[in-house]
This record gives sequence, structure tokens and C-alpha cells, in this order.
Amino acid sequence: MEINDKTGNRVAFLTLGCKLNYSETSAIARQFTDHGYEKVASNREADIYVINTCSVTEHADKKCRTAIRKLHKQNPNAIVAVTGCYAQLKPQEILGIEGVDLVLGADQKQNLFMKVSDLRNQGGIEGGNIHGKARSFSCAISEVETIFPAYSSDDRTRSFLKVQDGCDYNCSYCTIPLARGKSRNHPVEFIIGEAREIAAKGIKEVVLTGVNTGDFGKTTGEEFSHLLKKLDEIDGIERYRISSIEPNLITPEIIKWISESRKFLPHFHIPLQSGSNKIQALMKRRYNRELFAERVELIRSHMPYAFFGIDVIVGFPGESEEEFQETYNFLENLKPSFLHVFPYSKRNNTPAAGYEHQVSESDKHDRVRRLTLLSDSLYEQFVEKNRGRSEKVLFESTQKGGKMFGYTGNYIRIEAPYNGELIGKIAEIVI
Repeated sequence: MEINDKTGNRVAFLTLGCKLNYSETSAIARQFTDHGYEKVASNREADIYVINTCSVTEHADKKCRTAIRKLHKQNPNAIVAVTGCYAQLKPQEILGIEGVDLVLGADQKQNLFMKVSDLRNQGGIEGGNIHGKARSFSCAISEVETIFPAYSSDDRTRSFLKVQDGCDYNCSYCTIPLARGKSRNHPVEFIIGEAREIAAKGIKEVVLTGVNTGDFGKTTGEEFSHLLKKLDEIDGIERYRISSIEPNLITPEIIKWISESRKFLPHFHIPLQSGSNKIQALMKRRYNRELFAERVELIRSHMPYAFFGIDVIVGFPGESEEEFQETYNFLENLKPSFLHVFPYSKRNNTPAAGYEHQVSESDKHDRVRRLTLLSDSLYEQFVEKNRGRSEKVLFESTQKGGKMFGYTGNYIRIEAPYNGELIGKIAEIVI
């Protein structure tokens, strides 16, 4: 079979999943653009497509397969390189998809540019796939010990800075430890250096990302609180958010310090997963609902207008209507600002996949619907609580219908008449 010429320099990136993936994709993209490649949108014809995948649910896997086929159809002659959690967990499945050239697991993600360059220098892959025989570069997750440094720089206003990777928690439903390995991190000073690079680009807000962000320090013997304090001192960056932190790791000391910080915002993304202690135990979570409520109330005592985004999984094996109602009532009384609701998805090689009393898809769908309606109501209540207050907004570059948009420190989305002079700047407004 004749190998297609792949000498073009257009490269497109598609990120599926979490903010951590987004930061890593941006770091990979910089490797290409630093070597003269032209970055184009993923819906355009490109010579190379890079897909950074998610595998948190079966739906996520399906989205990845659909994306691969769509991009291959856009340009059948393009190199298609797939990385991310799906690539680590199911490389052989991806290799079977027409058009895939490279599959890179967790240990090889940072070498993606080099692998693509090697492929292009060889003039393609000889063999029997549409581009030849696809290649996989992955290893057993127990061998994944490297940590790929990453931050995003595509947005003029906000950057996602990776401070940690991997997880040691091994919750009974979760494949992330299988996909990303054990908890690990770079030293504080290394991360401070990256934050200074972000500041030099004129970016005003940084979101700290990781798999288990509050577990920072496992490999260096440092404290998460020390990292926060050092970041707070960097000139140029005006705001920080912590993307997600386990309730047992957001300590009273950290809460008090954030309330006094000049730059860390009253915005907390905290996973609950279930408001039933029975279900939390089956999930092998490291806290109960009483500790969760205690942390939320402690935060509110220091920051009365703090935003709380809460992760919830419904339809976990063994969750009866009674246990679901416990979760519903708990959240209705706790009054967080927003709910991120997910139906439980059975994942291979996790204990929960073999649990008895699996919940029907129709019950999962109904419970998602009910919690989503509750979330809408909770968010409206939160906005009403803030109405009339003065807040600082960082306006973004997006313009739609003559309006510009931005977020307050406590994560309320604000729209205002477009004013180009305010883009990337912080302005005080009344909600």
C-alpha cells in the first residue's frame, strides 16, 4: 500500500475530559509550535491530529472513539496520535480504530512530539493499516513514575497549572489510579518557576489542577499549604483557584489561610459523591458526610459568600431510593452553589464492577434529572444571596451578541456590554 505524504505542518489538538488534560494538551501543543508547526482548530483539516482522551466513564470512551473517527474522516492522510487515560487503559482497543497511527500511554505523553517526529522522518509506517501498522507506546501503570510538567497558555486570562498527578486512594469505582499511577509531584520551587512563566505571559488567573490536588507533597516531602503560600507571593498573577480538593485534605489551617490570602479565591470544588454514609463506605471514600458538612460550614464561617461546586455520583451499586434520598436531603440542606452530577459507570478492573445490586439505567437517569433540577435551584439561590454585592470580575476575551463575560471571585458568571479595554483586566462591579 502506498504511504501518503505527510510533510504538512498543520497540527490540531482535541482535549476530552478534565482540566488536567487541558493543561497537558497545551504543554504538548507548545512543543509543536516551538518547532514551527501551525496550530489549527480541531474542526479544520490538519496534517496531524492529537487527541488527549478521558476514560472516567463508558460514555467518555465512546466520545473518544467518535472523535478519532471524525478527525480521520476530515483528513484520511493525517497522522492521528492518541494519548491520555483511555490510551493507557485500552491501547489495543484504540489500535483497532481505522486511521490511528500512534497510541501513547501515561509514561509517553510528554514524548508525543518526539514520537510523531520520528514517524514523519521515517516517511510513515510500513504495514497494513490505512497508514501502515499503528504503534503503541505504553507500559504497565506500576512503571509510571515520571510526572509530565504542564500548564495551559491558550487563554489570555486564565491558565491551568498542573501541580500533582496520580492518586493513592483507590476508590472502588475509579480507574484513575490505573490510568495515571500513584500520587506524585514536582518540588515547590519547580512549580513556582512555571507560575512565573505564566505571569510573564500576562495571564492574571491560575487554576491549580491535579488528580488529587490536596495530596501534593507525597514525593517531595513538602506541604500543600507551603505551595499555596509561595504562589501567593508571585508578582503578576492576581487570582488563584484550586480546581478540586478532597474534603479530608482541606484542613482548618488551609481554610483559614485562604480566607486571609490576597489572591486565593473563595471558590471550592469538593467531591462528595454520596450523601449516604453506607454508600460512601462502599465507594471506599476517606470521609463521611458529617466531616464533609463540617468542612463546608467551617469555610462559610470564614468566607460567607464562598462558592461550592460539589461532585455527586448517583446509581452506585447498592444505592436504593432511600440512600439516594439521603443524598438529596443532605444537599438540599447543605445548600452548595452547584452540583456536578454523574451516573455511576461500571469500569473494568474496579471492585464496584463486581458489586451486587447494580442500579438500572432508568433509575440512574431519573436520579441525575432530580439532582440537576436541585442544582439549578441551588445556583439561583446562591446568585440571589449575592445580588447587590460588590465583586471583582476578570473579563475574558469571548464576545457574543455584543456582550463580554467574566467570573467573580466566587465564580458567578457575569455578562456586560463589550469593552475591549477591560479584557484580561479585573473590574469591580455590583452583581
